[in-house]
Amino acid sequence: MSVPDYETLMLPVLRLFGEGVPNVAACLPRLRTEFALTEAEAAEMLPSGRVTILQNRAHWARTYLSKAGLLHSPGRNRHAITEAGRAVLANPPARIDNAFLARFAGFEDWRTAGHEAPAIDAAPRATNPAVTPEETVAAAIAALDAALREDLVARLATLSPQRFERLILDLLSAMGYGGGDLSNARMTPTTGDGGIDGIIHEDALGLDAVYVQAKRYAPGNSVGRPAIQQFIGTLTGEGAAKGVFVTTSAFSREAREFLGKVQQRVVLIDGQHLARLLIRHRVGVRERERHAICTIDEDWFAED
Repeated sequence: MSVPDYETLMLPVLRLFGEGVPNVAACLPRLRTEFALTEAEAAEMLPSGRVTILQNRAHWARTYLSKAGLLHSPGRNRHAITEAGRAVLANPPARIDNAFLARFAGFEDWRTAGHEAPAIDAAPRATNPAVTPEETVAAAIAALDAALREDLVARLATLSPQRFERLILDLLSAMGYGGGDLSNARMTPTTGDGGIDGIIHEDALGLDAVYVQAKRYAPGNSVGRPAIQQFIGTLTGEGAAKGVFVTTSAFSREAREFLGKVQQRVVLIDGQHLARLLIRHRVGVRERERHAICTIDEDWFAED
């Protein structure tokens, strides 16, 4: 089964603290066993890649239980059940969720405090009330990122061939090729280039060169094996060992399989991969706003 939502975890988490577990980390192995999660399910990460979904949802289950007064925190990274929590376990409901916790003083005030932008907060809650705040933020960011990638790929198709080739060299420079110095990258002449659109040094000293081919292909028109064979032939003629082939569309299976049969090291970058790299390295996009998600610095609060 998949990782349960944080409300489903509330009652098991409360039981575990009732048995004396000291913190959320100690709950995780028991929760994995209780819900028969596979190793892969237990290890699945949030899109941020910093915490597992199980850990995140167990953390929020603990937070909500604490805000209802069923748990408290007697020390750094330590949590314990309260008398109110024990009273709940003495006559446990079939399920603890936000509706159940709403009967405890202060819980609803905490839950709604600071929600001055109901258009942002209420919409995800209405569609999926069991989603944690981090998952809501991650889903929103993923949706924005996907939309931006589609817009980028569409915009790239409108560039002139020369402007597109320049963009790819700018990206490789932003990624650190040529020591990040644009003077270490050059575009080849528009005619007689033998299929090479640009050359960039692999490092600041120019010890090795990477040959680039950048082609705008219409959506649905994949780059096939013949185009890759031609590129490899050009690399061989130039005595080059490394190359990057970039397209706004995709590569056929035959094209990708062909690379396993050649000596040159060639990287294929399709439209979606290209869009991700442009966003990551801030080439052709601009950061509009930034939001920080903070957590308690346990080291700062640690007692000497």
